[in-house]
Amino acid sequence: MPRGFFERYLPKADSIRERPLLRPIRHLLHEPALWHLHRGSVGNACFVGMFCAFVPIPGQTVLAAAMALALRCNLPIVLALVQVTNPITLPPMFFFAYRLGAWLLGVEVTASEFELSWDWFQGNLHQLWQPLLLGSLICGWVSGVTLMLTARLLWRLHVIRRWRERRARRRARAAA
Repeated sequence: MPRGFFERYLPKADSIRERPLLRPIRHLLHEPALWHLHRGSVGNACFVGMFCAFVPIPGQTVLAAAMALALRCNLPIVLALVQVTNPITLPPMFFFAYRLGAWLLGVEVTASEFELSWDWFQGNLHQLWQPLLLGSLICGWVSGVTLMLTARLLWRLHVIRRWRERRARRRARAAA
């Protein structure tokens, strides 16, 4: 993937560091590895962002940022990918994860009396948490690894294409 593509759309490090809410951890945000754009940093950020997007807890963004700080991968990409889980995508993502976890655990899916409310969720949490957690971790792992490998492969293919173009230009100049 071209570095310029990411640089064009991702926020600058200074604009993130200066946000008032980040004042308590501002000293951690001066780590250069959090802002570098290279194949490893982007690939690892893809894994962390997608894995955390599937974690069924409130505060996925905080978890993703903490993992990015610990693993020193590109913070803006991690934070952007966590936003895959939003109010529109959350129900189908977590329902699929629940169904996968229930299938793997051999548990019967109990969605006959589904009600979209916090009270229903709290009342049925004892039935839901194991299949949902297992399915979410598996979905997060698989989607994270898939996106990480895809990003690394696309980055590598882009580099190879650029090398070939550069070699062809050099040969054309030498022949002229």
